[in-house]
Amino acid sequence: MKPVRIDFRDQIAKNKRDSFFLMFIIFAVFVLFGYVISLAFEPGFFFIIMIISIVISLSYIWISFYNSDKIAVASVGAKPASRERYKQYYNLVEGLTLASGLPMPKLYIMETSQINAFASGRDPENAVVCVTTGALEKLEKRELEGVLAHELGHVANYDIRYMTLATVMVGMIAIVSQIFLRSLWFRGGSDDRGKGVFILIGIVLAILAPIVVQLVQLSISRRREFAADASSVKFTRHPSGLIKALKKIKEDNSPSEHRSVYPQARNEGAKISKALAPLFFANPFKGLGSTHPPIEKRISALERM
Repeated sequence: MKPVRIDFRDQIAKNKRDSFFLMFIIFAVFVLFGYVISLAFEPGFFFIIMIISIVISLSYIWISFYNSDKIAVASVGAKPASRERYKQYYNLVEGLTLASGLPMPKLYIMETSQINAFASGRDPENAVVCVTTGALEKLEKRELEGVLAHELGHVANYDIRYMTLATVMVGMIAIVSQIFLRSLWFRGGSDDRGKGVFILIGIVLAILAPIVVQLVQLSISRRREFAADASSVKFTRHPSGLIKALKKIKEDNSPSEHRSVYPQARNEGAKISKALAPLFFANPFKGLGSTHPPIEKRISALERM
């Protein structure tokens, strides 16, 4: 049976709708958890917990958000790309910015044999794009163009801002859970059985809620990857380059390939913080695939565009 063709515009819209729905789930969990706490404790105590969690979470994320481009490139030891040395890199990005209507981002290079890339920055005017030397050496022009278009797709879709919002909400739930559980040690016994039931429900939510919302956050990350793949097709008007790049990455990351050609590649992922894994074009860690969709599924979606 011939696979059903999909339009890249429909794919982008669908993934954005899915992301909004997943964000709503995180918000719903936060509201439910807060409601249970308000029933288990005095309303005044509930508001104190919420205020503390919001202040701590927002303060941390606000600093990270406004310096996301600097933090990302510094964390991986990336260096500014020279126009004279990396002429094709600049030419491809400049061509894609014309096609997408985006401003020219700052370009960086990361020294590693792995094929990878990432984009960061709070908005298109403050964006950076970084590619590995492995990507420049192993990818053909059209393949590299597809990867770069994917990264500019993240910039155009404001994915850094979107994932920052998700991180804020996940962080607030984690902080509320910790404060709630620790507060139980200082709470005296109560004869109110109704509140006891809500305290028990609150304990269950405090344990499960952070796990659930982290899984939802990872699901949002996967949806944004699919959307960036579709944006790559929108900017380049052909999915073949990105498909070939993904196939090369799959081969490059195979155990036999590492043993025979790139004996040091397995250890190079240790230079990358796991917190930055969602930013990368391909997951830089083995066994942490939940931040990205399986390469096979990404290829399958692109082949139907």
